Amino acid sequence: MAEKVGWGIIGAGKIARKFAAGLRAAKGAELIAIGSRTQEKADAFGDEFDIPHRHASYEALAADPEVHAVYVATPHPMHKDPSILCLNAGKAVLCEKPFTVNAVEAEQVIRVARKNKVFCMEAMWTRFLPPIVKLRELLADGVIGEVRMVMADFGFRSGWDPEGRLLNPRLAGGGLLDVGIYPISLAAMILGEAKEVSGLAHVGETGVDEQAGMVLSYEGGRLAVLATGVRTKTPMEAWILGTEGRLHLHHAWWHGSPMTLEFDGREPEQIQVPVEGNGYNYEAEEVGRCLAAGKTESDVMPLNETLSIVKTMDRLRALWGVKYPME
Repeated sequence: MAEKVGWGIIGAGKIARKFAAGLRAAKGAELIAIGSRTQEKADAFGDEFDIPHRHASYEALAADPEVHAVYVATPHPMHKDPSILCLNAGKAVLCEKPFTVNAVEAEQVIRVARKNKVFCMEAMWTRFLPPIVKLRELLADGVIGEVRMVMADFGFRSGWDPEGRLLNPRLAGGGLLDVGIYPISLAAMILGEAKEVSGLAHVGETGVDEQAGMVLSYEGGRLAVLATGVRTKTPMEAWILGTEGRLHLHHAWWHGSPMTLEFDGREPEQIQVPVEGNGYNYEAEEVGRCLAAGKTESDVMPLNETLSIVKTMDRLRALWGVKYPME
């Protein structure tokens, strides 16, 4: 590997801008290229972030010899094909969450990554934030005893736009894939693979889940109680409940908010770990570490866990009768 990882971005939307801004604070990373569907969009994005290589097609970006890793920032249904394109070109792939719209697509991408022995990871950026790293350390040390339950939510009230990505089934809209994946992924990180899934959703007039409540069960009777929505604002907090104590992750927990350690009969202890940059820099640095070590997967966000999370969301959508036109 070169001293710095040369990054390319596929897609020039909002999330691509967040990642591009994050790369400015990422150690060992350099934004080399942008790939869009038109030269005009590629040039505009390139001007905004001072990117030297501006490609008018994804194929051209995948063929760029100075690009080592690609961040796939297209809408949900357009994750699979660009990821496979780049993996076949030998480029490491960091694919924005959700990894794909369903498990069938996820398995296709994973199969190509493993066949080609090329690095691939879902861009669940929250996993790499210093406060969440600290959370894993506390749980591994058994600070709150055995974890028995995770309670978490992420929901907001969007405007009514049936053609926009949040409510449009052709864009795999709805709360589950957009923000529900955050509490599901948190529960997976702490509790492992969900054994049983249950829940109810309000499916709106466009045919996507506008709000939902979910209960997932895990080995040993442990539970996750989760909520999400794109038409309902939730408290956006998380609780991890152990046999000896509790950890409370405060508002916007997926963004690296402070947390409070609580025990009965003792004063609560607030834990605040600083976050540098906008947070997206940490997942880019994880890719760099893995590439330098010759790894094709991240130990923190392995592909088997990504596939398990996608399968959990498939099972929930089946309960709710939510199916996308491309399926």
